Amino acid sequence: MMTTRQTSLGNDPGDSVGSPAPVPDSLIGRLSPHLRGHLLFFDGKPSPAFDSSTTTRLLLIYVFLEAILGPRLSILHWFHLSPLPSWISVPALFVVALLVVRFVAGLEPARIGLYGWRKWSRSERSYFVQIIVLANVVFAVLRAHPLQVIAGDRSLWAGACVVTLTQLMWGIYQELVYRGILQTALVARWGPAAGILVANLAFTFGPLHFYHFSSASGPTGAGTWIVFAAIFAIGLLFSVLFWRSGNLWMIGVMHGIGNAYLDGFARILARHAMGLRVW
Repeated sequence: MMTTRQTSLGNDPGDSVGSPAPVPDSLIGRLSPHLRGHLLFFDGKPSPAFDSSTTTRLLLIYVFLEAILGPRLSILHWFHLSPLPSWISVPALFVVALLVVRFVAGLEPARIGLYGWRKWSRSERSYFVQIIVLANVVFAVLRAHPLQVIAGDRSLWAGACVVTLTQLMWGIYQELVYRGILQTALVARWGPAAGILVANLAFTFGPLHFYHFSSASGPTGAGTWIVFAAIFAIGLLFSVLFWRSGNLWMIGVMHGIGNAYLDGFARILARHAMGLRVW
């Protein structure tokens, strides 16, 4: 079943995940495709609607992935098994998630936003390229020191490639779980406003980031809540981008780039300083 993407956060429950392109004769519609994405307008395409049975299965898949398998395969600890290296566990989680979506929910990946480049609209492609270039420039300036250290030590190059690819896939996996699966189900049931809010609260305070409650500043410390505020803010941006565009690859790659610069490269230097294998 197909329906047109909606424009308002006040849509009735059961409406689809995305939002429409601007009306061709509107002011937004006359804007260049290279500018529309920055105003969160993307060229429209039919967006699938989901019945209650499908959304129930999506919610059960979310519970299976996050509460049973665990966001970092924490299920291994239950059986007293050693954790897998992230370059193995992250791709494994991604494959498992795609398989259960396909065979349990009965959905092709494209229906939850993982559609091919050829199906991207001009505004999606242009916005994606602009944001990726801008993000790399900004992060390269902000994270200049670790980049200089890695660039100056050839022994770190192979590890840096593995870590970067792993962090990129980790970002895509998180978006698959929290936007592609959970947000899709909740928006279909409750409408965009409630669906986006609840999915982003789960993203911020749920199993994925719950470990921040045990940070050095303590569960009620100011530092902990600053971290949660930042997670909520960036998660809300990704949530709205996904709702407006319906494109999961776009926000997944953006998330992965942030992971690589903010977390991956710092871990490389920390492990290298301790004489450990960086990946």
